[in-house]
Amino acid sequence: MRTLISGAGFAGLSTAITLARSGHDVTIVERAPYIRATGAPLDIRGEAIAAAEAMGILSAVMSSRAALSEDMVLVDANGEEIAPLPTDEVSDSSDDVEIERESLVRIMLERLDESVNLIYSDSLATINDRGESVDVEFTSGRHDSFDLVVGADGVHSLTRRLVFGPEVEFREFLGMYIALARVPQGVVQDPYAKTYSWPGHMVSMAPYGKRVTAAMYFRKEWIDYDYHDLDVQKQLALEEIAGRNEWLIPVVRDAIEADPEFYFDSVNQVHMDTYHRGRVVLVGDAGYCPSPLSGRGLSLAMLGASHLAQALKDYPGELERALDAYETAQRPHVEYAQGTAAEGGDLLVPTTQEAIDKRNARLRAAGTT
Repeated sequence: MRTLISGAGFAGLSTAITLARSGHDVTIVERAPYIRATGAPLDIRGEAIAAAEAMGILSAVMSSRAALSEDMVLVDANGEEIAPLPTDEVSDSSDDVEIERESLVRIMLERLDESVNLIYSDSLATINDRGESVDVEFTSGRHDSFDLVVGADGVHSLTRRLVFGPEVEFREFLGMYIALARVPQGVVQDPYAKTYSWPGHMVSMAPYGKRVTAAMYFRKEWIDYDYHDLDVQKQLALEEIAGRNEWLIPVVRDAIEADPEFYFDSVNQVHMDTYHRGRVVLVGDAGYCPSPLSGRGLSLAMLGASHLAQALKDYPGELERALDAYETAQRPHVEYAQGTAAEGGDLLVPTTQEAIDKRNARLRAAGTT
């Protein structure tokens, strides 16, 4: 089956690896000129571990695993340790694997079959599902036809917008924003991750190897902004820490101002009645983003790729039936993952000082038992 995958993030790469191993003729188109590798580490949880093994990447992932969330410590405004973050509140089991993004990108690209055609600096302009095939026009002006189009282009999916409708119809805003910035080497020397909270806000430092990522979450009403405008995004993040100088917030401020690959976005979930329409199907955040607060976005993407490949194998020549089977297999995992996001928000970004104090006291007591 000739398949086009829109998006070369982890959902797109997982789908490409899995489908190519099943004999599909795969093309990936990526809007950016490269694959973004900066940002917070990721978790592979539960059944996604078996999916990683089936993809042929688990051994390499295990060799590159990190332990940042496992070693994270809460600190106060002076940087004094309050309590460790309990493993059972950030992991599903001891088998969970945490890995840095750059390592995972490298591993996936190494495992990507040489037959896969990876096109950068291009994207979809139109999608015309003709029933027997899908005609696609790209922004570069090129035209092509495919048997299947997979939208794996993230929470702001262009594929979803072209085929299913505007983002606002499927996006659930969780009242929060996330910002990630890389800290210059040598500025922070702590060997393990630390996080500090004040009402409606959280900042953390996550070291891995010689690199450190500064992360920030903050609660706020919906803001209309251009999520392609880096300067606007930086200003929104800087406004939340303006005038604050406790702990390492000045380092966070400097990192945001200096990082050319600064990341900022609203914290959302994507809810859809169906993940497919005709010969177009969604995988990963494009179809069912659980939000970063769940820590399960990568796992859902890998499971989605696995379930899609298995369904297409089980029902050759019956695409509608195969896509229905994919959705049936995937939806319970989506519902579970999305249901955990509120717990993550309450743990990391309490809304009041009273809630922060109660959380800290609970975790401090748990650390002494």
